[in-house]
Amino acid sequence: MTAAAHLSGELLCKKRGFPMRDYQKEFENRVSFIRSVLAESGADGIVYGNSGGKDSALVGILCKAACDNTIGIIMPCASKRNYDQDTADGLTVAKQYHIETRTVDLTPARETVIQQISVAADLNSAALTNIAPRLRMLTLYAVAASENRLVAGTGNRSEAYVGYFTKWGDGAHDFNPISDLTVTEIYEFLRWLNAPACIIEKAPSAGLFDGQTDEQEMGITYKELDAYLFGKKVSDTAKQTIQRMHDKSEHKREGAKHYA
Repeated sequence: MTAAAHLSGELLCKKRGFPMRDYQKEFENRVSFIRSVLAESGADGIVYGNSGGKDSALVGILCKAACDNTIGIIMPCASKRNYDQDTADGLTVAKQYHIETRTVDLTPARETVIQQISVAADLNSAALTNIAPRLRMLTLYAVAASENRLVAGTGNRSEAYVGYFTKWGDGAHDFNPISDLTVTEIYEFLRWLNAPACIIEKAPSAGLFDGQTDEQEMGITYKELDAYLFGKKVSDTAKQTIQRMHDKSEHKREGAKHYA
């Protein structure tokens, strides 16, 4: 990490009133965690979804540091951005950190699934939007099962709190080395690691459809969400939005209910 990158992250934290983590220790502890999970499981390697975004970039870097037999799967699906910017950014990260990459085009599978399921139900926008994340998880677990790998999760604390993930889609994994980090901390960590600017500077997006950004879809900014999580003051509107999203998505964090 360069002194400039460290200073940039530290100043950003002070400006927003957030605590600054010791990212050298964070890196070492998370790499150790991943290695212990692998050792306990008996798996031969790791697979994760390389979306070309901030979260998958950090997960890929950590997993590669812990296990050389790590592969990232780029899975474009329907969105033009997936095929262009997201794929290019994912490849940039993979090249810099020497991560093996494979590409699976899921658009034909999505079209077939929609066509077949539409016979049974009139699919609404939420159902259609969540097909891609679930196809991606199906792909990752198929690769994992075929090559004795574990699936690494890429969800962060901020998005988990408001339920901004797909149940049984990107919310499914065998382990997650970044689940306690807010979006603010994800970016700080990436700066510390000297991650490519294309990852750090672009607007966060799940890439579910063209023109989509996370903040527009949620109706709040990550700055507001992280400030709320750190106990800082946010506007009444932001607070109400965050609390509403959290309450509505509780079923995602609880998982399935079982009769006892």
